[in-house]
Amino acid sequence: MAITAAMVKELRDTTGAGMMDAKKALTETGGDMEAAIDWLRTKGLAKAAKKSGRTAAEGLVAVAVRDGQGVAVEVNSETDFVAKNEEFQQMVRDIANAALDAGDVEALKQAKIGDKTVEEILTEKIAKIGENMTLRRMARIEGDSVAAYVHNAAAEGMGKIAVLVAVKGDDAQGFGRQVAMHVAATNPASLSEADLDPALVERERAVLSEQARESGKPEQVIEKMVEGRMKKFLEEVTLLNQKFVMNPDVTVGEAAKEAGVEITGFVRLAVGEGIEKKEEDFAAEVAKTLGN
Repeated sequence: MAITAAMVKELRDTTGAGMMDAKKALTETGGDMEAAIDWLRTKGLAKAAKKSGRTAAEGLVAVAVRDGQGVAVEVNSETDFVAKNEEFQQMVRDIANAALDAGDVEALKQAKIGDKTVEEILTEKIAKIGENMTLRRMARIEGDSVAAYVHNAAAEGMGKIAVLVAVKGDDAQGFGRQVAMHVAATNPASLSEADLDPALVERERAVLSEQARESGKPEQVIEKMVEGRMKKFLEEVTLLNQKFVMNPDVTVGEAAKEAGVEITGFVRLAVGEGIEKKEEDFAAEVAKTLGN
């Protein structure tokens, strides 16, 4: 597979590696981007990336909470100008409220807002505003109490990152909202080690093992090195084991115990997460429009 400059740039942007190191990693792995990231990490040439999907699409995420249940929805638009439009924001707000009674995205598309379905409303807005729009995803959570937080809010209950946190117990002090703010900042991979994707764990262990072997130390020493690094990794990516942003002297789990509640789940949606977006040369596009 031919290694292109664009591939090298993407790998450099993702890992912080040098140009020649990035090119060599892609060459060694046949152009496989994920394998190249692992190759660079093994050689100590890349940061231990907590790679979230590249934010590419525009739009808004919104939350709605009612009687111990919360929902978050993502509605995408082509430009950020539309996301700032009050008409678009009202539509997103209505969709979030409708999601409280919908089981999944497909059911939500058929849910009624007034005398029209969500899908019909989206189609009408596309025709009126002139941009493509999609109801991309929704997430639901339930608990004795559900707290919500929206980061980079564009309007009440909607913005670029939306978090819901469910707790068991009386959350009179609003602890859940503090945790929601923490989740927005740290983007944990799961609630606890038990909920972590096994494939993610195995991939991290493989990378750490190769890194340790590069040291040339005996196998028994390598095993201890890997276990120590895996423990640190799990502390960094699982919510209950992370140091609490509001009080770094305790973990989130310990802070919850002190607050007298149990965190039972969380949801975090960020606009455009995981969507590839074609990079445009804005100046060239304007020149083309003007006929130059």
